[in-house]
Amino acid sequence: MADKSVLITLEERVEQLLAAHGRLASLCRELKEECTALRAEKRALEEQNRALRSDLARKELTEGLSGGGRNRDKARARVNRLMREVDKCIALVGGIEDAAARDKMNEAK
Repeated sequence: MADKSVLITLEERVEQLLAAHGRLASLCRELKEECTALRAEKRALEEQNRALRSDLARKELTEGLSGGGRNRDKARARVNRLMREVDKCIALVGGIEDAAARDKMNEAK
């Protein structure tokens, strides 16, 4: 008889564990879905933040170039930085064109 009560108690505990596992598995799925949704929302907010920062920088540049007092130095610095970037791009394109011309000349030989 004692063995039978031990088995019944063991079965009850296994059933409790299985039920708890089911609840936890369900909770885990819900939390994963929530995590996915929050990550998507975070990405959207980061993109919105980038767009707003870009818009603000563009407006500050416009204000600075139009003679606005405090943003004028920022605007000039940004224009200079952009010009240096353009110059680097032109140099890279020129280097690529020179390399292509050299390759054609070597092929012709």
